Amino acid sequence: MHEDDLQDWQHGHCFGQDLRRPGERRTLVVIAITATMMVVEIIAGMAFSSMALLADGLHMGSHAAALAITAFAYIYARRHARDPGFSFCTGKVNALGGFSGAVLLATFALLMAAGSVDRLVHPAKIAIDYAIVVAVLGLIVNGICMAILNVEDHDQDHGDHHEEERRDRHHRDHNLRAAYLHVLADALTSVLAIVALLAAKYLGFTWMDPVMGIVGAVLVARWSIGLLRTTSAVLLDRQGSVSIRDSVIQSIEADGDSRVADLHVWSIGPGVFAAEITIVAHSPLAVDEYRARLPRDDCLAHVTIEIRECAATAAYEGRSRDAVA
Repeated sequence: MHEDDLQDWQHGHCFGQDLRRPGERRTLVVIAITATMMVVEIIAGMAFSSMALLADGLHMGSHAAALAITAFAYIYARRHARDPGFSFCTGKVNALGGFSGAVLLATFALLMAAGSVDRLVHPAKIAIDYAIVVAVLGLIVNGICMAILNVEDHDQDHGDHHEEERRDRHHRDHNLRAAYLHVLADALTSVLAIVALLAAKYLGFTWMDPVMGIVGAVLVARWSIGLLRTTSAVLLDRQGSVSIRDSVIQSIEADGDSRVADLHVWSIGPGVFAAEITIVAHSPLAVDEYRARLPRDDCLAHVTIEIRECAATAAYEGRSRDAVA
């Protein structure tokens, strides 16, 4: 067979991962804003001898580092999209970046909880006025960053079966969601801090500061667990949602003769699924006929179909040929 004859049957495995995703540019803008705010707060903290400003500046630095992982994942996935060393391109780098961000988010939650508990046990004097200014400024900056990232369904993790299927079909950018959650966690910290500081300033409830820190840590931990669950499912090749699998089975078995004996559907990138289908039939159709039946709204970018003739039919036809002979 000539090489040219194979071209109609060969295809690339890039699946659009070489294109710049919208989240990449947004993340870079947020990193620039966060890093600038970090530098301003650290310089101001040193100039005014304010530990509150200095601490918040270092906190901004930790989130800038986490966002840098998100940006690196975008850039690495795009630049290595055509590397033949990756079986299904670099789509899972997106999930890996999201998973790494979730781990850092969980770490920040633990540090928040530990620091808050320590403050409850060992109360310290708070520079309330400085701290309020820092919290309000941080909230404004994080609000701007959240608007830039603009992730839909960012905090929906109800664990409901239908909700899981809906999210699966929307093919979320896990890497961008990790970046959003880092900014959201920072904004939540600022909101809780403002509430606690106002309570301490006007009501004398200084204990509100560490308590709000614990509340924030619990919420951040919950978000991180949800993101860990969804990204690990992609990294471990968990089966696609029930609705996607049912859609494939119903489309193949529409003729009443063909049956799906084995089916594997898994995510190979944001909005991209691969599938391996074994079909058994008494009168098998051509591969292209089965392929044409597949649903077109489930983003099945790479499909391998194996066709088997029903053993009972093959045995019957063999006996019939022997009888004629």
